[in-house]
Amino acid sequence: MLAFRYVALHYFKYFIVILAALAAFMVGFDFMENSSKLPSSANLVMIYLVYKSFYAIDMLLPLALVFGMIATKVFLIRSNALVAFYSIGYSKNDVLKPFVAVSIMIISIYVALHATSAFARANEFADNIAKSSSYLRPTSNLFFTYENKYIFFGQLFPLQQRATDVRVFEIEGSNLKKLVVAKSAYYKDNYWHVPKAHVLQKPAEISFHSKGISVEEKETISILQGFKPKILDQVYEGKVNYTITDAIDAVIILTKQNVNVDRIKSVLYKTFLTPLFVPSLIIIIFFFVPISQRFLNITLFSFGAILATLMTWALLFILSELSFNKAIQSEVGIALPTVILFFLALWQWYRHSSSRQRKRNN
Repeated sequence: MLAFRYVALHYFKYFIVILAALAAFMVGFDFMENSSKLPSSANLVMIYLVYKSFYAIDMLLPLALVFGMIATKVFLIRSNALVAFYSIGYSKNDVLKPFVAVSIMIISIYVALHATSAFARANEFADNIAKSSSYLRPTSNLFFTYENKYIFFGQLFPLQQRATDVRVFEIEGSNLKKLVVAKSAYYKDNYWHVPKAHVLQKPAEISFHSKGISVEEKETISILQGFKPKILDQVYEGKVNYTITDAIDAVIILTKQNVNVDRIKSVLYKTFLTPLFVPSLIIIIFFFVPISQRFLNITLFSFGAILATLMTWALLFILSELSFNKAIQSEVGIALPTVILFFLALWQWYRHSSSRQRKRNN
């Protein structure tokens, strides 16, 4: 228990220092590059830096966890604490457990943060401030289909849950059956409500004896059940900055409409599965760490471990981007590499546990 607290405390300390340093470097570099594009308002600049900090944490937290483990192990080796733990009866598994426990706890918090828009969409909000001095921009000229209806929104305001310049085209077969025109619509109680809508209806058959197009004004029309404004904004703009709840809702709704949801599945895989590479990589690297600096050049080992971590992270990032762009299946690009790393880590842990057990039996 003493070793667990000692190692966990130092690991958490190194993780915080490394994450703060990496995030500060990324945000500072971004600010120097884009400072001329930012608005003159100090409040908006501060909000921009906060959102960029969230984005930096989103990008770099998994790396900081692995780097923190490497730094902690180097500290334990150079202070001879690692040799002391082993000499009083602690095994490698005992020393490894705090690294795995702390990393899983932080990864769980990290995944939970993706349920909030401020974290999941931080980079999008920051870019909006740089472009339009507002962290939310309305989506313009949104055109999509739903249940044999074609819907056009001139502008969509996701935060206010409303839209302007609304057109609804109802199709029967290949013919236009009905057209709904309204100045605005709002989302409430799981429906989009269109007040003061003008309904233009074409007769079923056009002939000399048929009536012309009928025009009727409806007090309110309810359409698009379950289509939340954020889902519309994200799906039909081709964005990938979903919160967890929005992504799950989008998959459920769009699957019923036979719409391709590969991009959204990629987001969910990246959110839930990709962070698992951290404890897996920690386990794999841990068993290559020497007990003492007499057995291996610590500087050379640290360089190799950091390089291996960066290459693994870069490979996973490239595969996830390919999955987002539908170049490869998300199951292959995101889920498979993470699962392979996970089983490699389990095999590594089992192999060393079995080896230690055999030595005890002998």
